[in-house]
Amino acid sequence: MEENTVEEKNEPEDESTNKGDIIEDAGKDFSPGKPVEPSIEEDIPSLAEVFSDYFSIGAAIEPGHTTGLIAELYKKHVNMLVAENSMKPEAIQPTEGNFTWGAADRLVQFAKENGMELRFHTLVWHNQTPDWFFRDNEGKPMIEETDPKKREENKKLLLKRLEEHIRAVVSRYKDDIKSWDVVNEVIEPSDPDGMRNSPWYQITGTEFIETAFRTAREAGGNDIKLYINDYGTDAPAKRDYLYNLVKEMLEKGVPIDGVGHQTHIDIFSPPVSRIIESMKKFAGLGLDNIVTELDMSIYAWNNRSDYGNNIPEHIFDTQARRYQELFEAFKENKDIISAVVFWGITDKYSWLNGFPVRRTNAPLLFDRNYHAKPSFWAVIGSSEPKQ
Repeated sequence: MEENTVEEKNEPEDESTNKGDIIEDAGKDFSPGKPVEPSIEEDIPSLAEVFSDYFSIGAAIEPGHTTGLIAELYKKHVNMLVAENSMKPEAIQPTEGNFTWGAADRLVQFAKENGMELRFHTLVWHNQTPDWFFRDNEGKPMIEETDPKKREENKKLLLKRLEEHIRAVVSRYKDDIKSWDVVNEVIEPSDPDGMRNSPWYQITGTEFIETAFRTAREAGGNDIKLYINDYGTDAPAKRDYLYNLVKEMLEKGVPIDGVGHQTHIDIFSPPVSRIIESMKKFAGLGLDNIVTELDMSIYAWNNRSDYGNNIPEHIFDTQARRYQELFEAFKENKDIISAVVFWGITDKYSWLNGFPVRRTNAPLLFDRNYHAKPSFWAVIGSSEPKQ
Protein backbone atom coordinates (compact mmCIF):
# COMPACT_ATOMS: atom_id res chain seq x y z
CA MET A 1 0.00 0.00 0.00
CA GLU A 2 1.24 3.46 -0.85
CA GLU A 3 2.00 5.76 2.03
CA ASN A 4 -1.00 7.95 2.74
CA THR A 5 -0.42 11.14 4.62
CA VAL A 6 -3.26 13.06 6.10
CA GLU A 7 -4.72 15.85 4.05
CA GLU A 8 -6.94 18.77 4.85
CA LYS A 9 -10.23 18.55 6.75
CA ASN A 10 -13.33 20.72 6.86
CA GLU A 11 -13.51 20.91 10.63
CA PRO A 12 -15.46 23.55 12.55
CA GLU A 13 -13.66 26.88 12.76
CA ASP A 14 -12.94 26.62 16.48
CA GLU A 15 -11.49 23.11 16.36
CA SER A 16 -7.82 22.55 15.67
CA THR A 17 -6.63 19.64 13.60
CA ASN A 18 -3.85 17.27 14.57
CA LYS A 19 -2.49 16.07 11.26
CA GLY A 20 -0.12 13.16 11.35
CA ASP A 21 0.44 10.13 9.17
CA ILE A 22 -2.52 7.93 8.43
CA ILE A 23 -2.25 4.54 10.07
CA GLU A 24 -0.70 1.84 7.96
CA ASP A 25 -3.89 -0.16 7.56
CA ALA A 26 -6.11 2.81 6.78
CA GLY A 27 -6.92 1.14 3.49
CA LYS A 28 -7.76 -2.23 5.04
CA ASP A 29 -10.92 -3.80 3.62
CA PHE A 30 -13.64 -3.22 6.22
CA SER A 31 -16.47 -4.03 3.80
CA PRO A 32 -19.68 -4.83 5.67
CA GLY A 33 -21.21 -8.23 5.09
CA LYS A 34 -19.90 -11.11 3.03
CA PRO A 35 -16.58 -10.38 1.28
CA VAL A 36 -16.82 -9.73 -2.43
CA GLU A 37 -13.91 -9.79 -4.84
CA PRO A 38 -13.04 -6.31 -6.17
CA SER A 39 -14.11 -5.80 -9.76
CA ILE A 40 -14.93 -3.02 -12.19
CA GLU A 41 -18.57 -2.64 -13.18
CA GLU A 42 -18.20 -2.05 -16.89
CA ASP A 43 -21.93 -1.74 -17.58
CA ILE A 44 -22.52 1.37 -15.46
CA PRO A 45 -22.28 4.98 -16.68
CA SER A 46 -18.99 6.85 -16.56
CA LEU A 47 -19.08 9.79 -14.17
CA ALA A 48 -16.91 11.86 -16.48
CA GLU A 49 -19.17 11.19 -19.45
CA VAL A 50 -22.35 11.90 -17.51
CA PHE A 51 -21.07 15.32 -16.46
CA SER A 52 -19.21 16.16 -19.66
CA ASP A 53 -21.54 19.08 -20.39
CA TYR A 54 -21.10 20.52 -16.92
CA PHE A 55 -17.58 20.24 -15.51
CA SER A 56 -14.59 17.94 -15.31
CA ILE A 57 -14.74 15.04 -12.84
CA GLY A 58 -11.52 14.24 -11.02
CA ALA A 59 -10.03 12.18 -8.22
CA ALA A 60 -6.90 12.15 -6.09
CA ILE A 61 -4.47 9.35 -6.89
CA GLU A 62 -1.25 7.79 -5.63
CA PRO A 63 1.44 6.44 -8.00
CA GLY A 64 0.78 2.88 -6.83
CA HIS A 65 -2.74 3.13 -8.19
CA THR A 66 -1.70 3.72 -11.80
CA THR A 67 -1.68 -0.03 -12.45
CA GLY A 68 -4.00 -2.91 -11.68
CA LEU A 69 -7.74 -2.96 -11.12
CA ILE A 70 -7.96 0.37 -9.33
CA ALA A 71 -6.33 2.08 -12.32
CA GLU A 72 -9.24 0.83 -14.43
CA LEU A 73 -11.67 2.50 -12.03
CA TYR A 74 -9.93 5.83 -12.52
CA LYS A 75 -9.81 5.37 -16.29
CA LYS A 76 -13.52 4.62 -16.51
CA HIS A 77 -14.88 7.36 -14.29
CA VAL A 78 -12.65 10.46 -14.22
CA ASN A 79 -11.02 12.78 -16.72
CA MET A 80 -8.93 14.72 -14.21
CA LEU A 81 -6.37 13.58 -11.64
CA VAL A 82 -4.61 15.23 -8.72
CA ALA A 83 -1.68 13.85 -6.76
CA GLU A 84 -2.77 13.04 -3.23
CA ASN A 85 0.77 13.33 -1.84
CA SER A 86 3.38 12.96 -4.58
CA MET A 87 3.64 16.61 -5.56
CA LYS A 88 3.82 18.20 -2.13
CA PRO A 89 7.09 19.95 -1.22
CA GLU A 90 8.52 17.18 0.95
CA ALA A 91 7.91 14.63 -1.82
CA ILE A 92 9.59 16.69 -4.54
CA GLN A 93 12.46 18.43 -2.70
CA PRO A 94 13.09 16.54 0.56
CA THR A 95 16.50 18.16 1.00
CA GLU A 96 17.71 21.43 -0.46
CA GLY A 97 18.59 21.07 -4.12
CA ASN A 98 17.68 17.37 -4.17
CA PHE A 99 14.64 17.00 -6.42
CA THR A 100 12.92 13.62 -6.60
CA TRP A 101 10.66 13.58 -9.64
CA GLY A 102 9.90 9.87 -10.03
CA ALA A 103 6.49 9.65 -8.35
CA ALA A 104 5.21 12.89 -9.87
CA ASP A 105 6.49 11.93 -13.31
CA ARG A 106 4.63 8.64 -13.04
CA LEU A 107 1.33 10.45 -12.50
CA VAL A 108 2.05 12.83 -15.37
CA GLN A 109 2.67 9.89 -17.67
CA PHE A 110 -0.47 8.04 -16.53
CA ALA A 111 -2.60 11.12 -17.14
CA LYS A 112 -1.12 11.66 -20.60
CA GLU A 113 -1.55 8.02 -21.60
CA ASN A 114 -5.23 8.13 -20.67
CA GLY A 115 -6.14 11.58 -21.98
CA MET A 116 -6.75 13.02 -18.52
CA GLU A 117 -6.15 16.50 -17.21
CA LEU A 118 -3.87 16.78 -14.19
CA ARG A 119 -3.95 19.24 -11.29
CA PHE A 120 -0.89 20.13 -9.24
CA HIS A 121 -1.22 19.96 -5.44
CA THR A 122 0.53 21.88 -3.94
CA LEU A 123 3.41 24.34 -4.29
CA VAL A 124 3.11 25.86 -0.80
CA TRP A 125 1.66 24.40 2.40
CA HIS A 126 2.43 24.63 6.11
CA ASN A 127 2.32 20.84 6.30
CA GLN A 128 4.39 18.23 4.44
CA THR A 129 7.07 20.84 3.82
CA PRO A 130 10.61 19.79 4.80
CA ASP A 131 12.14 21.50 7.80
CA TRP A 132 15.16 22.77 5.87
CA PHE A 133 13.02 25.45 4.24
CA PHE A 134 12.68 27.15 7.62
CA ARG A 135 16.27 26.96 8.88
CA ASP A 136 18.87 29.65 8.38
CA ASN A 137 22.29 29.14 6.83
CA GLU A 138 23.60 27.95 10.19
CA GLY A 139 20.85 25.37 10.54
CA LYS A 140 18.94 27.26 13.23
CA PRO A 141 15.12 27.56 13.17
CA MET A 142 14.24 30.89 11.57
CA ILE A 143 11.20 31.40 13.78
CA GLU A 144 13.42 31.51 16.88
CA GLU A 145 15.49 34.44 15.60
CA THR A 146 14.95 37.70 17.50
CA ASP A 147 17.53 40.00 15.89
CA PRO A 148 15.67 42.26 13.40
CA LYS A 149 18.52 42.28 10.89
CA LYS A 150 18.85 38.51 10.90
CA ARG A 151 15.07 38.11 10.70
CA GLU A 152 15.07 40.17 7.52
CA GLU A 153 17.91 38.07 6.12
CA ASN A 154 15.97 34.92 6.96
CA LYS A 155 12.88 36.24 5.21
CA LYS A 156 14.86 36.90 2.05
CA LEU A 157 16.44 33.45 2.24
CA LEU A 158 13.08 31.71 2.69
CA LEU A 159 11.49 33.60 -0.20
CA LYS A 160 14.51 32.77 -2.36
CA ARG A 161 14.13 29.09 -1.55
CA LEU A 162 10.44 29.31 -2.33
CA GLU A 163 11.11 30.93 -5.70
CA GLU A 164 13.69 28.32 -6.61
CA HIS A 165 11.35 25.47 -5.68
CA ILE A 166 8.47 26.90 -7.67
CA ARG A 167 10.56 27.73 -10.72
CA ALA A 168 11.98 24.21 -10.82
CA VAL A 169 8.60 22.53 -10.45
CA VAL A 170 6.54 24.76 -12.72
CA SER A 171 9.19 24.81 -15.44
CA ARG A 172 9.20 21.01 -15.47
CA TYR A 173 5.44 20.49 -15.61
CA LYS A 174 3.96 23.62 -17.20
CA ASP A 175 3.28 21.85 -20.51
CA ASP A 176 1.57 18.90 -18.84
CA ILE A 177 -0.28 20.53 -15.95
CA LYS A 178 -2.56 23.51 -16.48
CA SER A 179 -4.30 23.75 -13.08
CA TRP A 180 -2.14 24.53 -10.03
CA ASP A 181 -2.82 24.79 -6.30
CA VAL A 182 -0.24 27.45 -5.53
CA VAL A 183 -0.88 28.00 -1.84
CA ASN A 184 -2.84 25.76 0.46
CA GLU A 185 -4.62 26.43 3.78
CA VAL A 186 -3.33 29.88 4.66
CA ILE A 187 -6.49 31.01 6.47
CA GLU A 188 -7.19 30.26 10.14
CA PRO A 189 -9.86 32.48 11.73
CA SER A 190 -8.66 31.76 15.27
CA ASP A 191 -5.15 33.08 14.52
CA PRO A 192 -4.16 36.77 14.36
CA ASP A 193 -5.59 38.60 11.34
CA GLY A 194 -7.23 35.35 10.24
CA MET A 195 -3.92 34.16 8.79
CA ARG A 196 -2.60 30.74 9.78
CA ASN A 197 0.35 31.33 12.11
CA SER A 198 2.61 28.99 10.16
CA PRO A 199 6.38 29.38 9.76
CA TRP A 200 5.66 30.89 6.35
CA TYR A 201 3.55 33.63 7.92
CA GLN A 202 5.74 34.14 10.99
CA ILE A 203 8.81 34.70 8.82
CA THR A 204 7.42 36.54 5.78
CA GLY A 205 3.95 37.81 6.63
CA THR A 206 1.82 37.46 3.51
CA GLU A 207 4.79 38.00 1.18
CA PHE A 208 5.14 34.25 0.61
CA ILE A 209 1.68 34.18 -0.96
CA GLU A 210 2.40 37.02 -3.35
CA THR A 211 5.83 35.60 -4.17
CA ALA A 212 4.40 32.15 -4.85
CA PHE A 213 1.76 33.34 -7.31
CA ARG A 214 4.03 35.78 -9.13
CA THR A 215 6.79 33.20 -9.46
CA ALA A 216 4.40 30.53 -10.71
CA ARG A 217 3.06 32.90 -13.36
CA GLU A 218 6.56 33.91 -14.46
CA ALA A 219 7.68 30.30 -14.71
CA GLY A 220 4.52 28.91 -16.28
CA GLY A 221 3.20 31.71 -18.43
CA ASN A 222 -0.39 32.70 -18.98
CA ASP A 223 -1.62 29.28 -20.11
CA ILE A 224 -1.65 27.80 -16.61
CA LYS A 225 -4.37 28.56 -14.04
CA LEU A 226 -3.33 29.41 -10.49
CA TYR A 227 -5.51 28.64 -7.44
CA ILE A 228 -5.57 29.35 -3.75
CA ASN A 229 -6.94 26.28 -1.95
CA ASP A 230 -8.51 25.87 1.48
CA TYR A 231 -10.97 23.88 3.55
CA GLY A 232 -14.09 25.17 5.27
CA THR A 233 -14.54 27.93 2.71
CA ASP A 234 -18.29 27.81 3.30
CA ALA A 235 -17.91 28.97 6.92
CA PRO A 236 -18.69 32.72 6.94
CA ALA A 237 -15.70 33.83 9.03
CA LYS A 238 -13.19 31.80 7.06
CA ARG A 239 -14.79 32.66 3.75
CA ASP A 240 -14.60 36.37 4.50
CA TYR A 241 -10.97 36.25 5.61
CA LEU A 242 -10.10 34.37 2.42
CA TYR A 243 -12.17 36.73 0.29
CA ASN A 244 -10.47 39.80 1.75
CA LEU A 245 -7.02 38.27 1.25
CA VAL A 246 -7.73 37.35 -2.36
CA LYS A 247 -9.29 40.73 -3.11
CA GLU A 248 -6.25 42.50 -1.65
CA MET A 249 -3.90 40.33 -3.70
CA LEU A 250 -5.85 40.93 -6.90
CA GLU A 251 -5.76 44.68 -6.30
CA LYS A 252 -1.96 44.41 -6.08
CA GLY A 253 -1.86 42.59 -9.39
CA VAL A 254 -1.14 39.15 -7.94
CA PRO A 255 -2.14 36.59 -10.59
CA ILE A 256 -4.82 34.47 -8.90
CA ASP A 257 -7.18 32.71 -11.32
CA GLY A 258 -9.43 30.83 -8.95
CA VAL A 259 -10.29 29.39 -5.57
CA GLY A 260 -10.11 25.73 -4.64
CA HIS A 261 -12.79 24.62 -2.20
CA GLN A 262 -11.67 21.37 -0.59
CA THR A 263 -15.21 20.42 0.48
CA HIS A 264 -14.37 17.77 3.06
CA ILE A 265 -17.92 17.56 4.42
CA ASP A 266 -20.10 15.01 6.23
CA ILE A 267 -23.62 13.69 5.88
CA PHE A 268 -24.91 16.27 8.36
CA SER A 269 -23.23 19.57 7.45
CA PRO A 270 -22.62 22.15 6.13
CA PRO A 271 -25.72 23.23 4.21
CA VAL A 272 -25.25 22.89 0.47
CA SER A 273 -26.58 26.41 0.03
CA ARG A 274 -23.68 27.77 2.05
CA ILE A 275 -21.14 26.00 -0.17
CA ILE A 276 -22.68 27.58 -3.25
CA GLU A 277 -22.93 31.02 -1.62
CA SER A 278 -19.19 31.00 -1.04
CA MET A 279 -18.48 30.07 -4.65
CA LYS A 280 -20.71 32.86 -5.89
CA LYS A 281 -18.89 35.35 -3.70
CA PHE A 282 -15.54 34.49 -5.29
CA ALA A 283 -17.07 34.34 -8.75
CA GLY A 284 -18.01 37.97 -8.14
CA LEU A 285 -14.29 38.74 -8.25
CA GLY A 286 -14.10 37.15 -11.68
CA LEU A 287 -12.53 33.97 -10.32
CA ASP A 288 -13.06 30.33 -11.21
CA ASN A 289 -14.12 27.80 -8.58
CA ILE A 290 -12.97 24.18 -8.31
CA VAL A 291 -14.18 21.60 -5.81
CA THR A 292 -10.74 20.18 -5.10
CA GLU A 293 -10.99 17.45 -2.44
CA LEU A 294 -14.58 16.28 -2.15
CA ASP A 295 -15.56 13.53 0.25
CA MET A 296 -18.47 13.05 2.64
CA SER A 297 -17.79 11.40 5.99
CA ILE A 298 -20.55 9.24 7.44
CA TYR A 299 -19.73 10.67 10.87
CA ALA A 300 -20.22 14.16 12.26
CA TRP A 301 -16.90 15.92 12.86
CA ASN A 302 -17.14 15.77 16.67
CA ASN A 303 -18.33 12.13 16.65
CA ARG A 304 -15.50 9.65 17.26
CA SER A 305 -17.61 6.47 17.11
CA ASP A 306 -17.11 3.61 14.64
CA TYR A 307 -19.72 1.49 12.83
CA GLY A 308 -17.09 -1.11 12.06
CA ASN A 309 -18.41 -3.68 9.58
CA ASN A 310 -22.03 -2.76 10.22
CA ILE A 311 -22.72 0.59 8.61
CA PRO A 312 -26.53 0.97 8.69
CA GLU A 313 -28.34 1.20 5.37
CA HIS A 314 -29.99 4.45 6.42
CA ILE A 315 -26.54 6.04 6.63
CA PHE A 316 -25.85 5.18 2.99
CA ASP A 317 -29.32 6.47 2.07
CA THR A 318 -28.67 9.74 3.88
CA GLN A 319 -25.32 10.08 2.15
CA ALA A 320 -26.90 9.40 -1.24
CA ARG A 321 -29.56 12.07 -0.78
CA ARG A 322 -26.97 14.62 0.29
CA TYR A 323 -24.63 13.80 -2.60
CA GLN A 324 -27.56 14.21 -4.98
CA GLU A 325 -28.45 17.59 -3.49
CA LEU A 326 -24.82 18.66 -3.75
CA PHE A 327 -24.43 17.68 -7.39
CA GLU A 328 -27.74 19.22 -8.36
CA ALA A 329 -26.41 22.48 -6.91
CA PHE A 330 -23.09 22.08 -8.71
CA LYS A 331 -24.86 21.44 -11.98
CA GLU A 332 -27.11 24.46 -11.56
CA ASN A 333 -23.99 26.59 -11.03
CA LYS A 334 -21.82 25.05 -13.73
CA ASP A 335 -20.95 28.50 -15.07
CA ILE A 336 -18.84 29.24 -11.98
CA ILE A 337 -17.45 25.71 -11.37
CA SER A 338 -14.90 24.22 -13.77
CA ALA A 339 -14.22 20.90 -12.01
CA VAL A 340 -15.35 18.63 -9.18
CA VAL A 341 -12.50 16.52 -7.80
CA PHE A 342 -12.96 13.74 -5.23
CA TRP A 343 -10.28 13.08 -2.61
CA GLY A 344 -9.79 9.50 -3.74
CA ILE A 345 -12.01 7.15 -5.69
CA THR A 346 -12.80 4.21 -3.39
CA ASP A 347 -13.62 4.00 0.30
CA LYS A 348 -10.87 1.41 0.65
CA TYR A 349 -8.09 3.98 0.41
CA SER A 350 -9.77 7.06 1.88
CA TRP A 351 -7.70 9.10 4.32
CA LEU A 352 -10.81 9.28 6.51
CA ASN A 353 -10.29 5.65 7.59
CA GLY A 354 -7.47 7.01 9.72
CA PHE A 355 -8.51 10.57 10.54
CA PRO A 356 -9.49 12.06 12.94
CA VAL A 357 -9.46 8.58 14.48
CA ARG A 358 -8.94 5.10 13.08
CA ARG A 359 -12.29 3.68 12.05
CA THR A 360 -14.34 2.47 9.10
CA ASN A 361 -15.46 5.37 6.96
CA ALA A 362 -17.23 5.37 3.61
CA PRO A 363 -17.00 8.89 2.16
CA LEU A 364 -16.75 8.26 -1.59
CA LEU A 365 -18.93 6.92 -4.42
CA PHE A 366 -17.30 3.49 -4.74
CA ASP A 367 -17.01 0.91 -1.96
CA ARG A 368 -14.00 -1.14 -0.94
CA ASN A 369 -14.68 -3.59 -3.74
CA TYR A 370 -14.76 -0.76 -6.31
CA HIS A 371 -18.53 -1.15 -6.76
CA ALA A 372 -20.91 1.78 -7.12
CA LYS A 373 -22.68 2.78 -3.90
CA PRO A 374 -26.15 4.33 -3.56
CA SER A 375 -24.40 7.72 -3.64
CA PHE A 376 -23.07 6.98 -7.13
CA TRP A 377 -26.56 6.32 -8.43
CA ALA A 378 -27.89 9.41 -6.66
CA VAL A 379 -25.21 11.54 -8.31
CA ILE A 380 -25.93 10.00 -11.71
CA GLY A 381 -29.60 10.75 -11.17
CA SER A 382 -28.75 14.34 -10.39
CA SER A 383 -27.30 14.68 -13.87
CA GLU A 384 -30.74 14.29 -15.43
CA PRO A 385 -32.71 17.47 -16.15
CA LYS A 386 -35.41 18.27 -13.64
CA GLN A 387 -38.94 17.57 -14.85
